[in-house]
Amino acid sequence: VQLQASGGGLVQTGGSLRLSCAASGRTFSVAIVAWFRQAPGKEREFVASSRWRSSGTYYTDSVKGRFTISRDNAKNTVNLQMNSLKPEVTAVYYCAADTSLAPRSFTRLSNRYEYEYWGQGTLVTVSS
Repeated sequence: VQLQASGGGLVQTGGSLRLSCAASGRTFSVAIVAWFRQAPGKEREFVASSRWRSSGTYYTDSVKGRFTISRDNAKNTVNLQMNSLKPEVTAVYYCAADTSLAPRSFTRLSNRYEYEYWGQGTLVTVSS
């Protein structure tokens, strides 16, 4: 599975951005997709995830109500709509995917090591 993230850029506080991640290759095997982010000098952290072929979306607390993850299975894309952006969300955003169908708790879903496939990252910068 190959992942290509896009949509990052510079936006002012309070603005919005929509990130997209295009999946290719063995997309029929994907079970779950996610977005992570990594700010300079910090660990990569979970943002949101979505089951690929069923309902179920999950968010880290700090983005609930402001970010929305969605997928378009026909186009093999997963999007992250980000609203009411704040400078503290400035980071490189990565999309990730995994093919395991094993049931996973939120703790596992939000763990970067649960995901086998990664995109190259797209930079989001929110200016104050």
